Amino acid sequence: MPEEILETAKPTRMELLALRRRKTLAEKGHKLLTEKRDALINRFFDVIKQRNELRKNLDDSINNAFLSLIEAEMIMGEDKVENLSYSIPEFEKTEASEINVFGVNVPVINLKKGKKTEYSLIETNAKFDETLEKFNDALCKILKVAEIEGSIKRLGVEIEKTKRRVNALEHIFIPRLKATVKHIEFSLEERERDDFVRRKRIKAVIQR
Repeated sequence: MPEEILETAKPTRMELLALRRRKTLAEKGHKLLTEKRDALINRFFDVIKQRNELRKNLDDSINNAFLSLIEAEMIMGEDKVENLSYSIPEFEKTEASEINVFGVNVPVINLKKGKKTEYSLIETNAKFDETLEKFNDALCKILKVAEIEGSIKRLGVEIEKTKRRVNALEHIFIPRLKATVKHIEFSLEERERDDFVRRKRIKAVIQR
């Protein structure tokens, strides 16, 4: 199957020089995009590994928090624990921002704590405080997992976009440029040979 060429290209020396420059730029772009794709893929798998480890850690944190809650209810009674829970201040807010990783904006979530605990320490014991601390820790890890999941999604989208660009350059654009350059070079060589033969004939006619 013959290679496709750019139909708009004209068989001139100016066009040949311009196409050679475009081919050089396209090859440089292909190299840079390939490096970016590989870096993104490595980062993607690093984040996947981090996510899996954090999820396992999160499961342990949640289980420990609920076990601690059960122990606190056994010591203090369910009603007292429930009443004290209403005195626990909510977190003020979550702040979402972004950082740039290999040209991709990935999310960063920060949790801002609210006011200090309002319940009286006389009414509770260390197990209740421990339970509260464990649930707060679990909540922070939940947000971290959400942050990482967002990063995975955005990195995945960018990897697909970069792969499409790399493939388009590698299999379509660069081959067409190469074929067009070769076609114009051949056309110019044919034209030069025709001109040489024509001049030779004219010279022979003049000599006769």
